[in-house]
Amino acid sequence: MTTSNVIAFQGLPGAYSDLSCRTVFPDMTTLPCATFEDAFAAVREGRAALAMIPVENSIAGRVADNHHLLPEGGLHIIGEHFQRVNHQLLAPKGATLAGLKTVRSHIQALSQCRNMTRELGLTAISHADTAGAAAEIAKLGDPQHAAIASSLAAEIYGLDILKGGIEDAEHNTTRFLILSREPKTPPLPTEGTGAKIITTFVFRVRSVPAALYKALGGFATNGINMTKLESYMVGGHFTQTQFYADVEGHPEERSLRLALEELAFFARAGEVKILGVYPANPFRYQESQRIGED
Repeated sequence: MTTSNVIAFQGLPGAYSDLSCRTVFPDMTTLPCATFEDAFAAVREGRAALAMIPVENSIAGRVADNHHLLPEGGLHIIGEHFQRVNHQLLAPKGATLAGLKTVRSHIQALSQCRNMTRELGLTAISHADTAGAAAEIAKLGDPQHAAIASSLAAEIYGLDILKGGIEDAEHNTTRFLILSREPKTPPLPTEGTGAKIITTFVFRVRSVPAALYKALGGFATNGINMTKLESYMVGGHFTQTQFYADVEGHPEERSLRLALEELAFFARAGEVKILGVYPANPFRYQESQRIGED
């Protein structure tokens, strides 16, 4: 095995991040990491070529830790992946739905499967992660205890799937970013192909009235679609806010170049940082069309 064929993720084998890595890069070897920081470090230090990091979920919202890690992590975003989260109810061989007493999983997974838990009258027990819960249930081997995790976790830990697709919401989807040591900026899309590019960046504005309004004005006047804008505190100071943004467009396109120049004028000096320029995943537009049709 060479590190050029390794992709890092946070969690234990069988985690949804592991599943996402295997879905997008089936020929790569996945590298489990205890923390998100460890996954970043694995790529920086050459132990992995890529990392797959979750940044937001359609139910739970953003993964806050990673918005802080991305600007300082020393890696570049080269792609995105949207993973449909299909939760499974896993238990040891021979277990039955009627015999279950408890179910374990990450707090988010438990909250996303409340209907099933209530329907079966189970006691929910929070665990650090979904795959870890599955591993624990396999080790216990008690047919009264179950876990909520992925089908991959069932396969890895030798558990039965007693009930599949148990999530309350059909749209439960997690967006992942694919990270690399070096940028992989795509060429300008050819006109008429319909190909779209996403540019992700962070910035801070100067502490003056209407600074954010003025900084974002260039995106409106240049016809740039901003698909995400989030703020979060930095450095533990209530007066220091950093903004994370996704926009449609390539920095070499005149419209986005002008918008970024205007942003830089109103931002704090040196505080506009592009984290990645990468192809938009078709899922984001398929989903928009589906919602529009509804």
